[in-house]
Amino acid sequence: MYNSDLGQTPANFQALSPLSMLQRAADVYPTAMAQIYGDVRRTWLQTYQRCVAMADALTQRGIGLGDTVSVIAHNGPELFECHYSIPMSGAVLNAINTRLDAETIAFIFDHAETKVVMVDREFSSTVEQALKIAQVKPLVIDIDDPTYTGGQLIGSVSYEDLLASGSEHFAWSMPEDEWQAISLNYTSGTTGNPKGVVYHHRGAYLTAINMALAWDMNKYPVFMTIVPMFHCNGWCFPWSTALMAGANVFIRHVRPDLLLDLVKRERVTHFGGAPIVLNMINNADEKDKQGITHQVKVMTAGAAPPAAVIQAMEGLGFDITHVYGLTETYGACVICEWQGERWDQLSKPERAAVKARQGVRTPNQEDHAIVDPETMQPVPKDGETIGEICLRGNMVMKGYLKNPKATQEAFAGGWFHTGDLAVWHEDGYMEIKDRAKDIIISGGENISSIEIEDVLYRHPAVLEAAVVARADEKWGETPCAFVCLKEGHEVTEQAIIDFCRDNMARFKVPKHVVFTPLPKTATGKIQKYVLRQMVPA
Repeated sequence: MYNSDLGQTPANFQALSPLSMLQRAADVYPTAMAQIYGDVRRTWLQTYQRCVAMADALTQRGIGLGDTVSVIAHNGPELFECHYSIPMSGAVLNAINTRLDAETIAFIFDHAETKVVMVDREFSSTVEQALKIAQVKPLVIDIDDPTYTGGQLIGSVSYEDLLASGSEHFAWSMPEDEWQAISLNYTSGTTGNPKGVVYHHRGAYLTAINMALAWDMNKYPVFMTIVPMFHCNGWCFPWSTALMAGANVFIRHVRPDLLLDLVKRERVTHFGGAPIVLNMINNADEKDKQGITHQVKVMTAGAAPPAAVIQAMEGLGFDITHVYGLTETYGACVICEWQGERWDQLSKPERAAVKARQGVRTPNQEDHAIVDPETMQPVPKDGETIGEICLRGNMVMKGYLKNPKATQEAFAGGWFHTGDLAVWHEDGYMEIKDRAKDIIISGGENISSIEIEDVLYRHPAVLEAAVVARADEKWGETPCAFVCLKEGHEVTEQAIIDFCRDNMARFKVPKHVVFTPLPKTATGKIQKYVLRQMVPA
């Protein structure tokens, strides 16, 4: 009886979309600052008007429901505005990793059936090559950033000229269906062609709220965009900042001196970044680290941060929150929720160790579990039994574009399978031990590469470290450590091995140490598949 004559109407139902957050920010906080980039200062009303005009300009050029607009650009105003303007036209935003090679970008253009490409001149050479390889022939729009010298313009019109051709009074509309695609994000493709992860408006809306709520974000935050917006749409913060009427501070190239200068000059209150960014700040010039007199909250994810890195950051006055997620989950969906007074009393090393755990589900994440991948039964919460992290809820992707087999495998048993191996502690907090492909099996014993890396980061001479398996005739596999030393430090392979032997079980100690810079993705993750190719015979 409750459903017969009580249906959805325009009066009582609206599809969820983060586009409503921008409209509200413009209506309620029109003079609040939204964008800060060099001399650029734009309010939320100005941002809204620009996004509407761009949506109109795209519509005039035939872009509409379900079309893909690809963007290859740094974290700047244009890519930020595309998070609203492209969905306003009904199209799907495809922000592409700026470090990809031409062949991979061409694959993405074709796979996504790209209709429009917006490209920053810094990346125009690679994109020009990609366009020659690709089958599709999209409209090319130049992003001509006046702060960047170099590159070339390869498009038929500039971003600003295209925007100027649209009207800020364009009658855009919210999506009719909240399940409609809003963005397309490609995975790194380390074992083949990248997979296209499809986000919907509902998930983006819920994640935007989730990130602000999980982080206890106050109104009017000053958020610095360190996480690339091509990575999980910047963990969905381009939408969260509209919700909270925050200012987005853009930084073109992430260098510790520039980053720390912006923190002080713009009084940045929040930023996110991979542990490699935290480590970069820890090892910055001492003069650059001086003078931060306000609270700065830092969210870190992308790899398990060593406890030593967290402790060093907190020693500088930064408040660290550790989160976990994947491209397939709109970014972060699990958080190391701080347990108030109970954890406040811990020593600094104990606090850092607890913060290194991945934690528990965030408010809008429906469920998470650590299960035996064979039986799909939860593992005991004993802090020792390893299982696979599985997730489900509204903050999980629609699926992989044009790849039903991969989608079906990812969702087997009614859960999204992450491929990450973890233990469950008695208090319900999970702690990653490794990727399934990264676990080292030596003499029948499972060895966590993350555990060894955590010890390596404690060595005073070690800047960065990563551990992979090396084939061994006797043990099957043994750990091989790749280490990048801090500038001005020298240490021998045997000294590193001895340090590990003093701080862990002997069977876990690396048998080989290679001193080298570590290859990384654009988001700061160390590329272990590259290191496996570098393992000494």
